[in-house]
Amino acid sequence: MVVKKPADIAGLRRANRETATLLRELALLVRPGVTTGELDTHAAAFLARLGAEPIFHTETGFPGCINTSVNDVVLHGVPGDQALRAGDIISIDAGMRLDGYCGDANVTVPVGAIGARRRRLIAAARGAMTAGIAAAVTGKRVGDISHAMQRYGERRGFNLVRGFHGHGLGHRMHEEPPVPFVGRPGTGPLLQEGLVITIEPILVEGSPRVATDADGWSVRTVDGGWAAQFEQTIVVTRAGGMILSEG
Repeated sequence: MVVKKPADIAGLRRANRETATLLRELALLVRPGVTTGELDTHAAAFLARLGAEPIFHTETGFPGCINTSVNDVVLHGVPGDQALRAGDIISIDAGMRLDGYCGDANVTVPVGAIGARRRRLIAAARGAMTAGIAAAVTGKRVGDISHAMQRYGERRGFNLVRGFHGHGLGHRMHEEPPVPFVGRPGTGPLLQEGLVITIEPILVEGSPRVATDADGWSVRTVDGGWAAQFEQTIVVTRAGGMILSEG
């Protein structure tokens, strides 16, 4: 677990601001008929113009620049020929390595008009992330973040996925410590001033149990319940998490 120096924070802030810009552009492209592969092509061109690397396939071998997880796909959705339909929701996970520093963020976007329950799901996922960010206070523990996300989501009638987690971020996409989506307060590693981590809860409508598709990447709910996720990279401070794409 590496506490970042001011120069590292500056590099991470730039990478995460560019990642946020990319996600805003991708969200504007989301509409019925657009394929997930077209979104990936846009992301690849964006990164190429910056001279940045797409961290997902450079670190893990993922076959795309972004993750495009539609409806009941929880995460790691592989971009390709799938055309978005009115009423879908899509979680877009974008990241890059820019000048040696990583950016990583996620948004869930509706495709046209969606029903009230799916709007509540998206709002709850965003709120759970915000609750986790607020709990990222110097001197607290990782479990306090996890508990804040879990409590927020469950109080609104949704479950949080187990077995996946946020993580430290720096020169590499995955650093210590892991930041689970569920947990007990007062447990886990101590949160130190200047620690950079991702806060990225995944909420689902039904069972939190998931399985991996035959493509070896796409993870979806076993009962067909839809999922939503939001993610920001933050630095731990005495006042709570500071979002690096905004600070």
